[in-house]
Amino acid sequence: MEKKPHSAKRESPPREASAALLVLLVLLLNALLYLYLSELRGSPGRTEAEPSLCPFGYFRLGSVKNCSPWLSCEAINREVRKLKCVGEGAVKKVFLSEWKENKVVLSQLTNIELKEDFLHGLKMLKALQSRHVVRLLGYCEKQFTILTEYHPLGSLRGLNETLHIPKYKGMNTWHRRLMLAIDYVSIIRYLHSSPLGTLVMCDSNDLDKVLSQYLLTSDFHVLVNDLDALPLVNKSSGRLVKCGHRELRGEFVAPEQRWPYGEDVPFDDDLMPPYDEKTDIWKIPDVSNFFLGHVEGSDIVRLHLFDIHAACKRKDPAKRPSAQEILDTYRKVLTLLIREVAMPGTREML
Repeated sequence: MEKKPHSAKRESPPREASAALLVLLVLLLNALLYLYLSELRGSPGRTEAEPSLCPFGYFRLGSVKNCSPWLSCEAINREVRKLKCVGEGAVKKVFLSEWKENKVVLSQLTNIELKEDFLHGLKMLKALQSRHVVRLLGYCEKQFTILTEYHPLGSLRGLNETLHIPKYKGMNTWHRRLMLAIDYVSIIRYLHSSPLGTLVMCDSNDLDKVLSQYLLTSDFHVLVNDLDALPLVNKSSGRLVKCGHRELRGEFVAPEQRWPYGEDVPFDDDLMPPYDEKTDIWKIPDVSNFFLGHVEGSDIVRLHLFDIHAACKRKDPAKRPSAQEILDTYRKVLTLLIREVAMPGTREML
């Protein structure tokens, strides 16, 4: 009896196999994209206050599994050793220090006249502990001392220099830079809807000052570090803010932050109208432009963000988008561009 060949049954038509492979790749891409963006913004159900899964008033550092209570005055004096001064501003001096073989940062008040600013920053740091804010390790109010986690890459002012170090050159891509911009907008969104209410990032009168307020982590995320100037807005009760008592100039600050009565009228803080959190929105395009840099693909990202950035620059603050709307747009652009990068390779297989 003649046997029928089975080889034809085992083989699929080449085009059907390619189509099946394409579908599989697209499904895999979507699954990876979902995981990628879930990691970026936190999985559903996770709270903002998730950085170390320790209860309020506790921290976990490095590879240590157990949570430790915030260090007290006595513990800081006994256990923390200063190594060197790494920075000094108007309010405080910053020391690289050591605690139990861990590098930490010790901040101390330098000008007693600014103690209210220092204590306000400590209050904000305690209340806003989350994945967006540098980790608090301890404090001593009577000695005007704050202890926080150390991040060796420093502030965002050094971002471009860091990305030119051979170790980090692989991070110097449009999508990694866009992710940093998303981190930044996520922080603004968090401050505008914080547990304390709507907070305005006032220490932001120029780009360099903004960048100095944020840290770059070793795994390339952004944390806000300096919360000394963070006043509260409450529109329902008519509570607005003014960022300081001096005249602000330049295109970086929002129009409503500039003296509205012309050069002929001397600046008078009592006559200066207050404003709300939309001043932060005005500045987002300029900060994001810094993040995007001039790498391959960054101009395409700018093109996709053109409309939302134009909306941020509306003269009327009420017509500017919210930080949440900007964040949603940034995430959609990231998703779209990752798909556009991935899909041409799959189409070539057909």
